[in-house]
Amino acid sequence: MDIESLRNYCINKKGVTEGLPFGPDMLVFKVMGKMFALASLDAIPLSVNLKCDPEKAISLREANENNILPGYHMNKQHWNTVILDGHLKPDFVFQLLDDSYHLVISGLTKKQQQELKDLDE
Repeated sequence: MDIESLRNYCINKKGVTEGLPFGPDMLVFKVMGKMFALASLDAIPLSVNLKCDPEKAISLREANENNILPGYHMNKQHWNTVILDGHLKPDFVFQLLDDSYHLVISGLTKKQQQELKDLDE
């Protein structure tokens, strides 16, 4: 998967914005102001940090030990670094992105969740 595929998938989700708050080499995707994906633009191969349920994070790391690692520079209990070197199928990566997005949404206040729901209506 390349950065354009990743970016297009993320930016087309409801309520998502992108930015470079940590410098020119870290593209951050937020939903309602909360981070759900951070892509390292200078990493070869491309990698992305994604939020994950702690129990699921451990099982994903065990099943994909070369491509899913504890989140680099993140809370390693709640974040994974996913290495996008072609070993993980795009549909699987998109599911991980969806999981991260929905996990962040579930942590929003009821007011923020309503604001998100009201977007584009």
